[in-house]
Amino acid sequence: MNRKLPLRDGEAARTACARALLRSGVVERTGEVLAAAVLTERVGWCTDLVVGMVGTLLSTHWNATDVDALASGVDAGGRGLPSKAWMALRRLGWAVAPAGSVKVNDRIVRMAQEHAGRVLRSAKWRADVTAGILTAWPADPDRRTAAEWDQVRDAIPGGERLPTGVIRSRTRQIATYLRRHGRLPVDVFELELAPRTARMLVLAACDGQQATIERSEDGCRGLLRLQLPIRPDPQTYADWTWVACPVTLPPTVPADAVLHLPTLRASGGRVRVDLAYAHPVPKPKRSGHTVALGVDWGLNTLLSAGSVRVHDDGRLTALGAGGQFRAGGVLAKQHRLRRIDERLRAKSDHYARLADPALSTKAEKLAEEIRRVSERRSHLNDALARSAARWAVDQAIAAGATVIYLEDLRSLEASGMGRAMNTRLSQTVRGRIADWIRHLAAEIGIAVVTVPPRNTSKHCPRCLAPLRHRKAPDRPTVPGWKWALCPNCGWQGDRDQGAWRRIAARGLAHQATTVVDRTSGQMMIRTVVDTLETKAAITETTPRTSRKDRSKTGPTRPRTNRPAPRRRGVPSPAWPPGRTGRRPEGHAPTDRSRLPRAADRHQSVTAISTPTTRRHRPRGAALGAGFHFHAHASPPRWTPPEPDLTVRTGPPS
Repeated sequence: MNRKLPLRDGEAARTACARALLRSGVVERTGEVLAAAVLTERVGWCTDLVVGMVGTLLSTHWNATDVDALASGVDAGGRGLPSKAWMALRRLGWAVAPAGSVKVNDRIVRMAQEHAGRVLRSAKWRADVTAGILTAWPADPDRRTAAEWDQVRDAIPGGERLPTGVIRSRTRQIATYLRRHGRLPVDVFELELAPRTARMLVLAACDGQQATIERSEDGCRGLLRLQLPIRPDPQTYADWTWVACPVTLPPTVPADAVLHLPTLRASGGRVRVDLAYAHPVPKPKRSGHTVALGVDWGLNTLLSAGSVRVHDDGRLTALGAGGQFRAGGVLAKQHRLRRIDERLRAKSDHYARLADPALSTKAEKLAEEIRRVSERRSHLNDALARSAARWAVDQAIAAGATVIYLEDLRSLEASGMGRAMNTRLSQTVRGRIADWIRHLAAEIGIAVVTVPPRNTSKHCPRCLAPLRHRKAPDRPTVPGWKWALCPNCGWQGDRDQGAWRRIAARGLAHQATTVVDRTSGQMMIRTVVDTLETKAAITETTPRTSRKDRSKTGPTRPRTNRPAPRRRGVPSPAWPPGRTGRRPEGHAPTDRSRLPRAADRHQSVTAISTPTTRRHRPRGAALGAGFHFHAHASPPRWTPPEPDLTVRTGPPS
């Protein structure tokens, strides 16, 4: 099968991953059908062989000399190292073999070398960060001066763009080592032990002699063939046999996608497949955009987004009122799980301090419960990130935007804002949401660019003057942070609604300065140029109504003195035994008798003050209701897109 993806002009190759399961297999030599349990057992035997060799490689080469040699990209003879990790390790002479008299083919060793090589290559970044912090160790680790911050950033490769939180976390780790041992560590390899090995089979390091994958003609299924052992300690090559495993492809895999060898993970009595595939997508542009979507981050209002258009004369206008993605209930459930996790870990630490053998059974049960709570928190964060990213990309599609501008909050620290606010900020999943936005936007060729966050919420989107922040629009004299008023031009609106206008306008004004990071491949605008920032002002599309001239220009419209009826004059029929057959009373909803739990909230785009008689309480989250009861997205209200006269919509002539 040809693995090369054909591309046309204006297309780029996108590699994605889909999850599937191996439910059965057939031994090709005997025709024996392997059930899911037997297949999982054999995959587990092969995984144990690979993991043992990976652990040997990591323990042998977990030092600064070997990691630097692998990261240098050249071997002892000055030749460049291959990009594949297993080939680079063989060029350096880092061989490995299974323990004892176990017999494996060379492709099994390749998987172990590929896995270990990827881990060792990723350790180079941690080693450079730790070495830079040790070189510029501050006098007070808890409070660096401005000069010490500049010094540590200069000592770290690429430290000028490194988030502050990363440097602080590494500093706390080194300070803990200093308190325990009375000295600073030499490097990260003394500070940290060799990482644990993930139980998986990286089949991408193999060739056709170990594994192959083909796609059926209908495109809905795939056939994975691989060699598996028939015993946990194979002694000869006869103990390895070919097994054919059918794979049902998820509907997310396009019909023109090229399948690659997957990664297998045996866990929970199942064999999980991380199936990689490549397919052509439109190539995103760095500049030349006319419609952009600006996305602003928040807490209860997790995302606020809206679109801005740049006209031929350089004017910037907002298209519609934008929308919001609110996740107050999801975050409340997240905080509840965090409190449970903290209590369980405190109890586990107490058992460890007691060191009582009689508590070993309770400690094991407690560790299992901690693992389950951690998995629930991870799944909740992943579901929230996917849902928020899907909403943001859908907003860009509805507005016809070709670029999404995200506020770059990598340097945001969860400190100095109070205990509750610090905890909420530290629990947000902004990085994961941004990754999912890039992943989903790449499918349709929409560029994702990060912009500097300086003054996006402090300045007016129309005149760029400093704003005054108040509690709410009906409390203009009460200090607050939610509602913004401009003393210069009179603009007022929700703080987040003004922020996405500023982000989109700044991105469109600075799109000529967009660069692509060589390490991550992400598009970004690094700095704000003052001359371009003066052009990032939103022009008002509708003329403002003047209230000064109240002179009468015509006859007064007659008005009736009879008030409008609140309901119909004809009485409603009796309630039938079923759900259908009854005429609705006025504006009463007909789909359900009452709103679901945690759905009756102030979800409007326009902010209002918090009611005093009925405070917002995420009751559904406290009781454990479903995810979609707590994630609310306001519908977009976009201006109809301008017609494109260059596109023909009629039949061909």
